Amino acid sequence: MAEYEIHKEDQNMDFKVMLTTFGMIFLAELGDKTQLATLVFAVESKSRIAVFIGSAGALILTSLLAVVFGSAISRLIPTNYIKIGAGSLFVLLGLWMLIFQGAK
Repeated sequence: MAEYEIHKEDQNMDFKVMLTTFGMIFLAELGDKTQLATLVFAVESKSRIAVFIGSAGALILTSLLAVVFGSAISRLIPTNYIKIGAGSLFVLLGLWMLIFQGAK
């Protein structure tokens, strides 16, 4: 019965979480490499709808993978450790990019 309740809670729509996620991802993606790549594809293509569908599909799929893997990982590792690990990885990758930006 407890397992059913967990799944039942997962099915409830939390509009606050949805809007917060939308806002954060939308702001994070503005000017991002993905957006710039999509812009270039749209400039070079005669079928802008194909570029939109391809880009939107890729973003949906990557978001789905993040949700599935995040859900699976959260069952094995406490949430605070995931947040610390993700934040640390983000900082390390940022430093890596700053330090080795001219290494190409």
